[in-house]
Amino acid sequence: MSSTEAASGSMTLNFNLPHETIYSDAQVSQVIVPGAAGEFGVTADHVPLVAQLKPGVLQILHDGATDPEKYFVAGGYSVTHANSVTDISCPEAVKIEDIDAAAVTSGFEAAKSKVSSTDAGSVEQAEAQIEMEVNKSMGAAIGVALA
Repeated sequence: MSSTEAASGSMTLNFNLPHETIYSDAQVSQVIVPGAAGEFGVTADHVPLVAQLKPGVLQILHDGATDPEKYFVAGGYSVTHANSVTDISCPEAVKIEDIDAAAVTSGFEAAKSKVSSTDAGSVEQAEAQIEMEVNKSMGAAIGVALA
């Protein structure tokens, strides 16, 4: 990164999924990360940090923009390097505006039903609980309360 970029407050973002690169060497002003230990913001010259992500909203503030670009991420990792580069790797990410509230609600209800109909402590029950929690987090991201 050049000294001009550092002086302007820009940082470099690499945002990857196993099947797609969303950003490669993108200059942004800030990324707000849903870390497993709590949400945190990353800007230029941030201290090096490795964080596990929890299901939640990843926000990207582009240089000159007032509203962040938002993605729901199902988990993953964020690695911030000393040179103002942050790498984010997630198993899946969906733009918030592309999330269908009805699909999230029906996915949550199906997983909830599966949790109660499977054997306690089974792999199937654990998978259904994960699916339930991810749908609940997606619902929260778009303002749909699921219980």
